[in-house]
Amino acid sequence: MFKRITLQFENQVARVTLNRADKHNALDMLMFTELAAAQKVIKRDRHCRAVIIDANGDDFCSGLDIKSVLTDRLAGLKLLWKWHPWQPNLAQQVSVGWRTMPIPVIAVIQGRCWGGGLQIALGCDFRFTTPSADFSVMETRWGLIPDMGGNRALMELSRRDIAMKLAMSADTFDANEALRFGVITEIHDEPLAAAKAFIDSLCQRSPDAISAIKTLYQKHWLSPLPRILRRETWYQWRILLSRNQSIAVAKQKGKDKSYQRRQSW
Repeated sequence: MFKRITLQFENQVARVTLNRADKHNALDMLMFTELAAAQKVIKRDRHCRAVIIDANGDDFCSGLDIKSVLTDRLAGLKLLWKWHPWQPNLAQQVSVGWRTMPIPVIAVIQGRCWGGGLQIALGCDFRFTTPSADFSVMETRWGLIPDMGGNRALMELSRRDIAMKLAMSADTFDANEALRFGVITEIHDEPLAAAKAFIDSLCQRSPDAISAIKTLYQKHWLSPLPRILRRETWYQWRILLSRNQSIAVAKQKGKDKSYQRRQSW
């Protein structure tokens, strides 16, 4: 089905793997379209509990495949075209599409995570990396601005001066600096194993509670307090009336019950 990525489901967890190791997983048009297609497949499956995004080879993603994309005007138009200014284009979808996914998404990063690769990782909820990983908001090297939707996450994660410095300079920074800047979540010698262990712990919780928390935080992180309070109450009522909340209580009492598929969030 896919040529530039692989998509696998195991124990209700989706694993999306960038599969262009010979090109350092650089983003070409086919990889953009396949990532967007994979998002649609995963989002339709309400039994899916989480997503892992990783990559084959030495690097997570070295950024845009400049030769294949920027030299093809039609490809550039396809990436940037959108019907409505407030909706994501294809380039933005491969980042912000993970933010709107109603389940946790974890990027597992090794090697270079540059440019568009960092934009994809910023669209995830969590970023687990190896100690040797390095990062760059690469776009100004090509006379461009970062425009794949990762700006929102960078604004949320880092101080304004740090975010502007990273975006303006296109400097590379290592995993320890990324952790200090708030760009990544955790550093592990085996980040994939750490991601799987974290997901296992989340799967012990109600899928509706997990999805409601992600939706609340992603959609209303910067909202006024009255709107947050209104959403909290509405989501809580939905959860209280759901079967999964009763199952969570039963599990806390030691009963062996399985959660049902989540609601639409």
